[in-house]
Amino acid sequence: MTKFLSEFKEFAMKGNVVDMAVGVVIGAAFGKIVSSLVNDIIMPLVGVATGGMNFTDYKLVVQKAVMDGAEVIKPEVTLNWGAWVQTIVDFLIVAFCIFVMVKFMNQLRRNRKEEPAAPAPAPEPTKEEALLTEIRDILKSQQK
Repeated sequence: MTKFLSEFKEFAMKGNVVDMAVGVVIGAAFGKIVSSLVNDIIMPLVGVATGGMNFTDYKLVVQKAVMDGAEVIKPEVTLNWGAWVQTIVDFLIVAFCIFVMVKFMNQLRRNRKEEPAAPAPAPEPTKEEALLTEIRDILKSQQK
């Protein structure tokens, strides 16, 4: 049992698992922000633009409810296409936000890359190298 716990601890403490856990938590919070953006800001504006329509209330009744007075014997069967439209809008906004965020991060990454340093100038030749170069040049001039 101790070996199992130590293996689990090693697995859970690996950098990738911790990074993934942080990503899941941040993703959940980001999802709430986007849902609020859609529900509280964008959809009311869409409703005003479309004459007060609230998409989440739209549905297609496939089968009407069976009633016995005020009692519902069999509830209605509906296709909730308005909720589906709302979900599509949520998805498009999340996808757009992620696109913008990734584009921004890539731009930051490109800007952070430093220009490659110019090659270092060749070091000054030592006295021996300078003397050998002078001798070589003298020998070349005598051969001509």
